[in-house]
Amino acid sequence: MQNLAQNIEQCEKLANTALAKLDFAEPVTHIYNPLVYAARPHKVYLERFVSHRPKALLLGMNPGPYGMVQTGVPFGEVAMVRDWLGINEPVDQPEIEHPKRPVLGFECTRSEVSGRRLWGWAQERWGSPDAFFNDCFVHNFCPLVFMAETGRNITPDKLKKDEREALYSICDDLLRQVVELIAPSAIVGVGVFAEERALKLALDVPVYRIPHPSPASPAANRGWSAMANAAFNDFGFAVPKG
Repeated sequence: MQNLAQNIEQCEKLANTALAKLDFAEPVTHIYNPLVYAARPHKVYLERFVSHRPKALLLGMNPGPYGMVQTGVPFGEVAMVRDWLGINEPVDQPEIEHPKRPVLGFECTRSEVSGRRLWGWAQERWGSPDAFFNDCFVHNFCPLVFMAETGRNITPDKLKKDEREALYSICDDLLRQVVELIAPSAIVGVGVFAEERALKLALDVPVYRIPHPSPASPAANRGWSAMANAAFNDFGFAVPKG
């Protein structure tokens, strides 16, 4: 597992180098890469939890402001990462921090709803992190966060066409490498965007989708865990025996 984590780390470093060379015009004014400034908790996440041949690679879009932006863990709501995953490492600051989007690391008191739902579901369904990661691994397609001058979040799909294509090319390569390294039985897109990116790569791995746990989704607000469980059951991923 240690060598696997190191190999993924190396792929991410190469992607970070390429991503740092990209240019983004207004309305993007600030860009965060938690793989860089939150490298320490992210490294622990990889070393402790990545495994070969999980049933599912759960694929998200990009970091949320009170999740991975703060902890370096995909969907990484602070309390769940600290208290359930047992990760609590120092986090540095982005090179240029937006005054309305401070990075406080594990001192952040705001809760990322999507992350709380996803990791809460994992805890409820699998019981322990070891049981969950024996079956699954969570990875974001894009590690970058884009913000406007106002602090508004700009998702990757809302970037200008040329910027989007350059970004996707690097993130596609990283996803290919991660899939090759961990060899999941399936990719499960968390939301439509992630499902579509995985399908476009034609990785010869089955691609499924669960609803995104965002509070912006009325369906997710009516019981996301139940929908995720139903989807996983449909995929044939049985509830593990405790």
